[in-house]
Amino acid sequence: MAAAQSPLESVAAAAERARLALGGTFAAISAWEREHGRLRVLVNAGELAEGEERYPADESYPVHDFPEIAEILHEEWAGGGAGPHAWIESAAGPEDAGSADGPGDSGSAAGPEGPEGTAGAGPYGSGDAYRHQRVAALTRRGRGSCVVAPIVLHGRAWGELYVARPPGVPAFGRTDADFATVLAAVAAAGIAQTERLEEVRRLAFTDPLTGLGNRRAVDARLDEAVERHLADGVVVSLVVCDLNGLKKVNDTLGHAVGDRLLERFGSVLSLCGAMLPGTLAARLGGDEFCLLTVGPAADEVVRIADELCRRAAGLELGEGVACGVASTGDPIGAVGTARRLFRLADAAQYRAKAARSAKPVVAGRDGGRRDPVVRLADHPPAASAAERRRFRGRNSNTSGD
Repeated sequence: MAAAQSPLESVAAAAERARLALGGTFAAISAWEREHGRLRVLVNAGELAEGEERYPADESYPVHDFPEIAEILHEEWAGGGAGPHAWIESAAGPEDAGSADGPGDSGSAAGPEGPEGTAGAGPYGSGDAYRHQRVAALTRRGRGSCVVAPIVLHGRAWGELYVARPPGVPAFGRTDADFATVLAAVAAAGIAQTERLEEVRRLAFTDPLTGLGNRRAVDARLDEAVERHLADGVVVSLVVCDLNGLKKVNDTLGHAVGDRLLERFGSVLSLCGAMLPGTLAARLGGDEFCLLTVGPAADEVVRIADELCRRAAGLELGEGVACGVASTGDPIGAVGTARRLFRLADAAQYRAKAARSAKPVVAGRDGGRRDPVVRLADHPPAASAAERRRFRGRNSNTSGD
């Protein structure tokens, strides 16, 4: 689990290793989504039955159909008991078993083990209702027995580990249930570690005020994007914008109002970025923001930048944005580094700010390499005749050009 690259991969590793450790042919891990009142299957591992997928898009079951995870087990360990324990079910159940489904055959469970590994009367004496559903699910999917262990995280039921065996092999026994309980605890520790790492990762790459990406996120994504551009020629575009009037708002109405303006513009930026799939919307710091796109044509990016300017101009209190665009899809010369593309976009943004432009300024357009935005990014612009005259006037020892 620790070697996994994502939370879902971590859960999948737990399911697969638990399956192997318990000698099962199938395993599933499901999570209890309290806000939706359902058990949602995250991963199915091993031999899948018809209709099952390794990573289900939406395989979930109402908790009220399998309430032991929400009620009976909680009461057991909350009441000072020994803690939640795995239980077992066998397909050798009553003939009138119902037809209801559940996670991982339902991902929930219905009965602790009886003598010699047979099914009991339901978790902690809950009766046969849930056992009937479990039996029907096992039979329908061609499985002979299962062991289900609650996964407890931060003192609460997080979800369930479910492992099944086929008919014709020894059913799970009490030793297996004990082992499954231990495996569920190990899985819980792994899930907790994954959650902590995800939170650290989120904080490292997220602006806390707006919830957008931060400068670190932009730098990392832009480096990857430029590598793709150099390898495959994919178009990489950067929109850099400066929120006008923020200092005035802070000075006259206070920083709390200024923060609200930043948040509102962040929402507008996110909305516009969503018009180009895969776009990263970020706050670079202070009143500077950006959009980073990989793939869309330069004209599409400019169109969205124009929409961003239009929407920003309508924000209450603010004074619009100064927006600069640089894209490898425009005639800006070779872009071999992320720094070069950033400098071009930043220079275009400065030009937009100086001109108080209500439209985005685009690097490389209207003249290609001779465009003043490109020169500003790469080389200081040549001094004008008037500037040279002023310079000579301040420095009497200067002799000519």
